[in-house]
Amino acid sequence: MCFKKKLTPMYLLKNISTVIGFVLVWRGVWYALDWLDWRLLGGSHIWSTLGGIVLGLLLLYWPDKDLRKIENL
Repeated sequence: MCFKKKLTPMYLLKNISTVIGFVLVWRGVWYALDWLDWRLLGGSHIWSTLGGIVLGLLLLYWPDKDLRKIENL
């Protein structure tokens, strides 16, 4: 079964505000991590890059104990 939502101004406003909220949160996290990189690691991007990759993979692995969810990326 396929249900279609009506494209109303309220529906658009709700979805646009959700997307803007996600972008602003991501922007804040990005700046905070840049600050930590500069403050704790002296701006050495290699260590923050490797740490970010390891931490990202751990966060993807942890809930289901597998990485199959990223196969389709």
